Amino acid sequence: MVVRNKARLVAQDFYQKEGIDYEETFAPVARLEAIRFLLAFAASKGFKLQQMDVKSAFLNGFIEEEVYVRQPPCFDSAKFPDRVYKLRKALYGLKQAPRAWYARLKSFLLKSRFVMGSVDKTLFLLSRGGDTLIVQIYDDDIIFGGSSHALVSSFYEQMSREFEMSLMGELQFFLGLQIKQGLEGTFVHQAKYTRDIIKKFNMGDSKPMTTPMSTNTALDVDEDGEAVDQKEFRGMIGSFLYLTATRLDIQFAVCLCARYQASPRTSHRQAVKRIFRYLKFTPELGLWYSSDADHAGCRIDRKSTSGTCQLLETSLVSWSSHKQAIAAPTLSDFDLRFGRIPLLVDSTSAISVAKNPVLHSRTKHIDVRFHFLRDHYEKGHIDLIHVVSANQLANIFTKALEFDAFTHLRGELGVKGVDNALIKGEIESEWTGLIALLV
Repeated sequence: MVVRNKARLVAQDFYQKEGIDYEETFAPVARLEAIRFLLAFAASKGFKLQQMDVKSAFLNGFIEEEVYVRQPPCFDSAKFPDRVYKLRKALYGLKQAPRAWYARLKSFLLKSRFVMGSVDKTLFLLSRGGDTLIVQIYDDDIIFGGSSHALVSSFYEQMSREFEMSLMGELQFFLGLQIKQGLEGTFVHQAKYTRDIIKKFNMGDSKPMTTPMSTNTALDVDEDGEAVDQKEFRGMIGSFLYLTATRLDIQFAVCLCARYQASPRTSHRQAVKRIFRYLKFTPELGLWYSSDADHAGCRIDRKSTSGTCQLLETSLVSWSSHKQAIAAPTLSDFDLRFGRIPLLVDSTSAISVAKNPVLHSRTKHIDVRFHFLRDHYEKGHIDLIHVVSANQLANIFTKALEFDAFTHLRGELGVKGVDNALIKGEIESEWTGLIALLV
């Protein structure tokens, strides 16, 4: 048996002082929302994403500050034992190492005629002869793909000449997400993570439930209820929050339970257990990417719960369940341009107010900022389309629903099982030959 150990020099960064040894440590990191959008975009364009890893990535960055380190063991000088080394490149452990690596990689990509995203600074696009190559950076992991095999192969060879690279092949695992790319589309799920947290919190023997929250559940502060272990409760909520990266069907229930982390009671813990029991019933659900407001819903401050979802063609890329407004992500970084964006609204009154330029007694109290939709409607940016409440997709983010309504909206938003996603088993494609060639 061959055993390989990795060794690297690591700086003792506790001696660094802000303003002396370093000025800034910030390095952009791709958000999960950006990864989902990339997967949806690649699926819609019909190309597969690949993944590669930069070996010892942080050792490639050049540092701007003067940093000195002791002579490390086995690298000490017999002639000058009392001297120190002055660093030209970053070391693991330096506070500015992630920033230095990102600056080095960004400079290389820009010199290679890539265009950096104006909103997402970890996204780079290259257009050549009608073909497109997309590169997404997450520390030392790089996701890339394009419409041309030659362009993708050329990019990997170019990166290998500049850095020491390891091609990991087709994107299958990333940040805990399990990804299956096929000819019919892309399936993203967290089945392993789901099973792990069910086991972690000893919910494996619990009775499965068909929905994450009962329609009769009405959580409040419950000051008279019995207090429960706050550390365990917060651990459960934290585990759920990461799972919502693909499981939008538990978003509303999780966010509602998360409001009571400061002083959890037995009633809150029972609601959390219900989510676990639902996950046990549906561990394999994930997002399938094919080529409303609850008025005065919060029982504490009477604020409304708003739910939104944004789709790229038929693929869901962003959603939320909040007590405050959110901004929709821009699509300009992917060079996507749209004419009139359709907004599906279940309130005919809201549509009438937005379309009607006349202010009357029932609308005069509305502040100017609430006429945002009217302004964009008049400019031709959006279309307001009425949809009955039963088909309002955002309802799944604003209230507990009966089983039939819940499963209907869940399916409409692209949350499916492996069998439903039509990707059961291995799918051969022409990209197999490309991977063999690159390796």
